Amino acid sequence: MIEVRNTEMSDMEQIFRFFEHSINYQEKRGYPVWKNYDRNAIVKDVEDKNQYKVVVDSKTGIVFSVCYTDKVIWRTLDKGNSIYLHRIVVNPELKGQKLFGKILDWVIEHSKQTGLGSIRMDTWAANPTIIDYYKGFGFTFIENYTTPDSIELPVHNRNLALTLLEYKIK
Repeated sequence: MIEVRNTEMSDMEQIFRFFEHSINYQEKRGYPVWKNYDRNAIVKDVEDKNQYKVVVDSKTGIVFSVCYTDKVIWRTLDKGNSIYLHRIVVNPELKGQKLFGKILDWVIEHSKQTGLGSIRMDTWAANPTIIDYYKGFGFTFIENYTTPDSIELPVHNRNLALTLLEYKIK
């Protein structure tokens, strides 16, 4: 059985382990990595009920955060009609199962129910493998953008060269 539900404070240590594993995995392969990821931003996502987990047979498979505005990164492109995916990390024990597809299914349904027109996300501009992975799910390239050094962003999202991607809801 697979379901999507909010993460809870009791999940925090596991979530931080997922982040640490993701960083180590990306470093070993020469990909860009989060530097000093902002644990407080993750805690705030959990407290605000903006972080979710995909549970596979009672095991957390992947976690992700959502928000409904992202003006710092998307600037004038943010028109208030999109949902934004952030901080997606997979449980290394369930890697390779395309659990992102479960996130996308849930977000599409959520977007339809709330009248949102698109799903947006950003990822490392210097990692064509991950960009192609998301394109394989139907996301399209919008632009490359380097984030500002702004206190409005979590520490790990400042001064990053990103690729902005969008999935239009049909």
